[in-house]
Amino acid sequence: MNIDGTPYRTIWRDPDEPWSLCIIDQTRLPWSLEIVRLADVAAAAHAIRTMQVRGAPLIGATAAYGMCLAVRADATDAAMERAAALLLATRPTAVNLAWAIARMLARLRAAPPHARVAAAYEEADRIAEEDVAQCQAIGRHGAALIAAAAARRGGARVNVLTHCNAGWLATVDWGTALAPIYTAHNQGIDLHVWVDETRPRNQGAALTAWELGKHGVPHTVIADNAGGHLMQHGQVDLAIVGADRVTRGGDAANKIGTYLKALAARDNGLPFWVALPSSTIDWRTRDGVAEIPIEQRAATEVTHLTGPTEAGTLATIAVTAPGSPAANPAFDVTPARLLSGFITERGCCAAGEAGLLGLFPEQG
Repeated sequence: MNIDGTPYRTIWRDPDEPWSLCIIDQTRLPWSLEIVRLADVAAAAHAIRTMQVRGAPLIGATAAYGMCLAVRADATDAAMERAAALLLATRPTAVNLAWAIARMLARLRAAPPHARVAAAYEEADRIAEEDVAQCQAIGRHGAALIAAAAARRGGARVNVLTHCNAGWLATVDWGTALAPIYTAHNQGIDLHVWVDETRPRNQGAALTAWELGKHGVPHTVIADNAGGHLMQHGQVDLAIVGADRVTRGGDAANKIGTYLKALAARDNGLPFWVALPSSTIDWRTRDGVAEIPIEQRAATEVTHLTGPTEAGTLATIAVTAPGSPAANPAFDVTPARLLSGFITERGCCAAGEAGLLGLFPEQG
């Protein structure tokens, strides 16, 4: 995707030292574009934990490259297992993290220590390239839903609501929920995106709006609680969100607030789609509400906000009453019954085990 006409991915090998990695520090967006170099597994774990990288597919890719950095430093079995444990402990909800590490370990355990560095980089590169291809395919399949909405409206502008950031910043490139939007926009379909601010970290207002603006997609940032009102007044045609984990039964964990949007969409008879690559499906879990671990993040994300001052420096201010405690669950789970379906790299399907197995019969 493009930033002011320059193509970027979210993670890439440093051209000067290809064993190390470069990432966009997403904690600095949208105020500044800063590139951070990762030179060891501790730096990769820090980037995931502090959300310099975020979004389930990108977390998985970063963890894969983190394993590369680990075996480059020490290719013994014990060091490799320690690195995997370090990375696994960073964030509990996004299933791509465990998926990528398990895939890397399977490849590395099968290789003798002297061959592990080359094997690691080969496998991590493959994970990154697969993510790009899958997101492009999600874009094609999801754009057809937007085109159908445009046809129903006789070519009038289509209004899409999204939540959090599931664009190219959340993946290696293209995105999940935003890939259909980019694809439809590139096809010339007249569309507009309602961008939920997504408190408490404001990934919608800071990241999704920044992405869409850089790509020239019409959009408007709204308060999280405005979506239902817009739906009631016919100003939303469909919603597309991403996911950090989808169960075998079709429940979807996504950024906190997604469940409430799905309830409002159901009440107003509007389509509510979840876009995801197959690496985000947790085939071992059925009941999302009972079984998906929900990350509890720092209360300061709720009680404080950070932004630029008139002088151009960043400042953090308190926005809640002094002394009041705050809770900060980072995700919620939307039951399959509230979803119109899933948009995957293999096509669209109904939300539920039967729908998912129709696209991925090898998981039966």
